[in-house]
Amino acid sequence: MKQVSVLVFLLVATASLYAQDMKNFKLYNPTEDAEKALQQKIQEAGAGNKQVLVQIGGNWCVWCARFQEYTTKDATIDSLLKTEYVVYHLNYSPENKNEKLLAKYGFPQRFGFPVFLILDGKGNLLHIQDSGLLEEGKGYDKRKVLGFFNNWTAKAINPATYKQQ
Repeated sequence: MKQVSVLVFLLVATASLYAQDMKNFKLYNPTEDAEKALQQKIQEAGAGNKQVLVQIGGNWCVWCARFQEYTTKDATIDSLLKTEYVVYHLNYSPENKNEKLLAKYGFPQRFGFPVFLILDGKGNLLHIQDSGLLEEGKGYDKRKVLGFFNNWTAKAINPATYKQQ
């Protein structure tokens, strides 16, 4: 009987944690014209010499909520994102899977959710990132996340950065 009580407690606690992560999480817009919205983000990035970070997921995705909370609450990561990237949240849900756009970028959903695309200021796909490789436990590893973001900035991929003086 004691084992059953412990099992029930663990199930309730897990459900509670899931509900906490998803409380008021409405980052993705299933009704948005994603191609048009993404094109605007690409133009914004091009004008600012930034890259586009496309976070693909949905309002149903607990790891998407965790990533959003993690990146906005960590001052170093939040600052890096605001300085080097234009961020777009591309919806993937039963209401709208944005299949045409995902096909254009090589079916990144194969890695699960969230999955990240790095586009340059012209809309060229530079990188697809499996978010599972950035995780640690029930969250994200700061060293891995910062490494990912730093390695794909416009400066980091600019060949002039590496020319010997």
